[in-house]
Amino acid sequence: MQQNTAELVPLSGYQKLVIFILAMTQFTVVLDFMVMSPMGDILMKSMGLTTSQFGIAVSSYAFSAGLSGLLAAGYADRFDRKKIFLFFYTGFIAGTFLCGMAGSYPMLIAARIITGLFGGVIGSISMAIITDIFVLQQRGRVMGFVQMGFGASQVLGIPVGLFLANSWGWHSAFLWIAGMAVIILVLVSWKLKPINKHLALQHDHSAFRHLWNTFSKRQYRIGFGTTALLSIGGFMMMPFGSAFAINNQGVTEHQLPLLFMISGISALLIMPFIGKLSDKKDKYTIFATATVGMMLIVLVYTNLGVIPFWLVVLINILMMAGILGRMTPSTALITAVPEMQDRGAFMSINASLQQLAGGIAAAVAGMIVVQKTKTSPLEHYNFVGYVVAAISLLAIWMMFRLSNMIKQRTFKRTRPDLANPEM
Repeated sequence: MQQNTAELVPLSGYQKLVIFILAMTQFTVVLDFMVMSPMGDILMKSMGLTTSQFGIAVSSYAFSAGLSGLLAAGYADRFDRKKIFLFFYTGFIAGTFLCGMAGSYPMLIAARIITGLFGGVIGSISMAIITDIFVLQQRGRVMGFVQMGFGASQVLGIPVGLFLANSWGWHSAFLWIAGMAVIILVLVSWKLKPINKHLALQHDHSAFRHLWNTFSKRQYRIGFGTTALLSIGGFMMMPFGSAFAINNQGVTEHQLPLLFMISGISALLIMPFIGKLSDKKDKYTIFATATVGMMLIVLVYTNLGVIPFWLVVLINILMMAGILGRMTPSTALITAVPEMQDRGAFMSINASLQQLAGGIAAAVAGMIVVQKTKTSPLEHYNFVGYVVAAISLLAIWMMFRLSNMIKQRTFKRTRPDLANPEM
């Protein structure tokens, strides 16, 4: 069976370039979605939105992303991954620009839907590219660095976005993101090589049949279910994070960018360490340990009232460590589930279910959380924390099944003489 420790497989110069390119695209896509949460208090006050309306604004992106993922899944393995990546990233840029031009709540919802239709597929294509270019023994480090876009969006993106929103209105944050994405689009077009080896392995002539054959495989469905559970936990708490910090914990609007920046710096420091650890140790053990730690922090965090700012920062750092500690190994494990000829479809369906589950979670959280006035504390946020903790327990069990399945399959491939006694 797979050992708990292993020698690190070195990365080539081109592989490092691919990591940088994917990390930069991840930065813009994550920032486009993440910036909605810290601007939540600004949007709700400036546009007069209720918590339910804001929950819909967040979930509209997720629902449209989920729909586009399902529609694209049947075609994801039928094209050069570079070409399909450029197509959807271009659409994402257009949608983000429209968000910056939205003048009303209905227009904002429409723009978020367009952004989600294109942006929601980019992550799945990136995962397929990573799986094609990097072996499993490299993917922990790759995920650690690529997902540094998450931390970078908080260190640089969110504070700058909040500064722009406070200075020139929330529209300017989206226009800034779209401008950065155009530069990255040129870089992807220029430097990324064609990725088309999977095309020679295609046997399904019908896109629908390829989609169905991918979804019908039991081991794939275990991966889909695990991803959906992980997504529900993240989406339930995130939309109201800034509003909870300001209205319940006593964080000021000027302290909020600093809070996100410190949390982001901690993410940048934690990510590479977790990624390297995931390639040397058992990925499931790291995931389960981090998830338990995150659950405890969440239960404390969601029941807090007004506390000193330094304590808010400390708790956010600990919660960030738990989130990232489970994100990196879980993503690396899930990329090991599909076969090469199914990777694009699997990742698209996986991303689609992730977004749909997250959209439902955000909408449900918007119905659970109540704010009586624009400045009153959020109510029932602690109940959201209890739900997240319960779902996290289920995720630990599902990831255990997934990890064992991958280990057994790897063992059969590397030692067929032992896996099949008749040989």
